[in-house]
Amino acid sequence: MKIKIAFMACCIGLMLAGCSTQEKGEQPVVLFNGKNLDGWIPKIAGYPAGENHKNTFRVEDGILKVSYAEYDSFTTQFGHLFYKEPFSHYRLVVEYRFVGNQPPGGQAWAFMNSGVMFHAQSPESMGLNQSFPVSLEAQFLGGTADRPRSTGNLCTPGTHVYIADTLVTQHCISAQTPTYLPGQWVRAELIVYGDSLIHHVIEGDTVMTYTRPVIGGDYLPQGYPVPEGTPLKEGYIALQSESHPIEFRKVELYPLKKK
Repeated sequence: MKIKIAFMACCIGLMLAGCSTQEKGEQPVVLFNGKNLDGWIPKIAGYPAGENHKNTFRVEDGILKVSYAEYDSFTTQFGHLFYKEPFSHYRLVVEYRFVGNQPPGGQAWAFMNSGVMFHAQSPESMGLNQSFPVSLEAQFLGGTADRPRSTGNLCTPGTHVYIADTLVTQHCISAQTPTYLPGQWVRAELIVYGDSLIHHVIEGDTVMTYTRPVIGGDYLPQGYPVPEGTPLKEGYIALQSESHPIEFRKVELYPLKKK
């Protein structure tokens, strides 16, 4: 069951103001160059790292697309597109929109469902058939007029976090946001300070705050080499493919100073 978390706007506003001041004048690390997938590594369940099965991830007209145009059907080909290097302290800016329809076989829960994984294990360390990396996920959901859904949620494959000094072990936690419709561009930001403090921001509003991510939980792959309870201080960033087409027009990162 998902729960909704409300936060103190004053404290968060002060924190974000500090981030904005710190970043002023800094140049972003442009992760998606608008031309090709240089710097990115696909990992799709059932296929080795580096194999872009059926051209799932592609760039067309300056847009990074998760596409199922070459799929006859979808079964368990959950995928992720990893940036080539890990990060620890940063503000990540992503602009996305859901488009089109799921291919035949796409799971009902994956309807307009995607996200950005961060503090993730490397693509090369994932098992051949592993569906999701050990990571934190800023979950993106789209909705319709008769199916309202929040976005900027938190999911935790193989991880746990603290909210208000309480260890939260449930897999997904809902944010409080408007519903964003198919074709509507959404600006999502992550403000990440290693293993200390993390914010999810949607269209300028902070919708999720938590601290102290650690390894652990039922979604941890069997034999994972990092012990449960280990602080999650850094990792890879990955864009998700879960069977619904999604497009990204911006993926850029602003380094933040360690506190």
